[in-house]
Formats: sequence, C-alpha cells, structure tokens
Amino acid sequence: MTLYRPVPGLLALLTLAVVQPPSALAQKPALDDPTIVAIFDAANTADIETGRLAAERAGSNAVRQFGAMLARDHQFVRQQGRDLAKKLGVTPTPPADQTSAREHAALMQRLGQLRGSEFDRAFLQYEERFHRDVIAAVKSTLLPAIKNQELRDLVVKVAPAFQAHMQMAQNLAQQLATK
Repeated sequence: MTLYRPVPGLLALLTLAVVQPPSALAQKPALDDPTIVAIFDAANTADIETGRLAAERAGSNAVRQFGAMLARDHQFVRQQGRDLAKKLGVTPTPPADQTSAREHAALMQRLGQLRGSEFDRAFLQYEERFHRDVIAAVKSTLLPAIKNQELRDLVVKVAPAFQAHMQMAQNLAQQLATK
C-alpha cells in the first residue's frame, strides 16, 4: 500500500517548474519570499508531526528514534525560519491554492491506523519520498525564486539535513527489509 501522495498545495507548487509546461508557468504567480517562508514552515511542520507519530507508533526502536530525531531537527529548522521571518519583518503567506493541510491530515490518519512493522515500512517510504521531493523542489523552484540573501543562506544551510534524513530513511528501510 502506498501512503505517500505528493501534496498538491505544497509539493506540487514546489515542483511547479518540473511538472508544468512553460505556458502554464507564465500563468502562475511567481513565488515570493513570504510564500517561500510559509512553504518552508509547512514542510517542517509536516515532518515534525510525522516524526512524532513515528516516535509513538513505530514497531522498531530504530524507527522510533528516527522519528524523534526528525521531530527535533525539523522543530529547530522551523524555529530558525520563524526567527528569520520575524527579524526580516516577513509575514509568511501560504500559496492561494494551499491544500497541503488537508492532504497531510489524511496522511496522518492513514499512518495513524498502522502499527508495528506495517507502520515502519509506510512511514519510511513516506519520509524517503517526501525528502526527495522537497530536495528537488528546493533546487529547482525555491532557491531560484528567493530574493533575500539571509533566507537563501538559511535554506542552503539546512539542505544537507534534508539529504541526510532521506538517506537515513532509505537505510532504515533496507535494514528492516533484510530482517
């Protein structure tokens, strides 16, 4: 069972340049820094929530620890983004077609129905794909659109952690598959 579906309001917007033909891009409003801050915040909040759920529900101690680490790491990064937004006087402005909250709630409900190794597999699959999508979106969509250098620096600084999280999810999934 595949639990992960790209989140239309968040990840689809992030991957806009990859998915949409050039003519469609011309019709979409350009991303601005307040929208990017909101997207950054939403992505971190989503992984805090899934991480906390894994810390509670995972069957494997390693997956519970990974979930707790994700929640801690993303809380720290989210707070850095919020602090920077406050410093810059930027009010995060979610995209107009934001549907990510509903999609994330549905994901949390589906994950919340699973336990043990079934939860572990679904959670790790989600985390690997989520981080892969976010990394691609940061590179192809967010970074090129960021105007403020401090915001750009923050996104560049935390990007390796997103890569590390993706790799950890892949490694844990492989370890659990061999057991």
